[in-house]
Amino acid sequence: MGRSQETFSKKEKEKKRLKKRKDKELKKQERKENSEGGGLDNMIAYVDEFGNIVDTPPDLSKKKEVSAESIEIGVPKREESDEPTVRTGVVVFFNDSKGYGFIREIGSDEKFFVHANGLMQPVVEHDKVEFDLERGQKGMNAINVTIVKPPSQKPAEPKAEEAEAEPENKAEETDSEAKPEE
Repeated sequence: MGRSQETFSKKEKEKKRLKKRKDKELKKQERKENSEGGGLDNMIAYVDEFGNIVDTPPDLSKKKEVSAESIEIGVPKREESDEPTVRTGVVVFFNDSKGYGFIREIGSDEKFFVHANGLMQPVVEHDKVEFDLERGQKGMNAINVTIVKPPSQKPAEPKAEEAEAEPENKAEETDSEAKPEE
């Protein structure tokens, strides 16, 4: 004679589960009975003239007529700006081997990237240049770069003859210093 598979603890757990289910149903019924209308009217929200979400319908006396032609869809066309299209700047860095550099605009001190493809003639650092701008992947890029004024010339190095003569004079001086006078 086998014992029943339902033990006391299993019966108690089943009673608790059923009680929870009944309590949940009762709470659900109470919420339905105590709700305020709960219809579509309570779910509708309106937008007032300032763009705020409100629950009261708009005042129809403030309604304005709008023609369909005056509505612009998309990005409005850009107006002509007074900014000069050609800018001037100074090359602050340029790497010939890698083919890129940076130009600092005169006046605004903004730096713009320049690639060797955007050059009209070869440039070096400290060249004064004119350039146009275009939007690149990471910001504004300088294009159509031309030199305005050649770089300032460094003082001329001593002539080769003078440069060769100096080491001989120095060698004579060191020899005379090394030998004590008799």
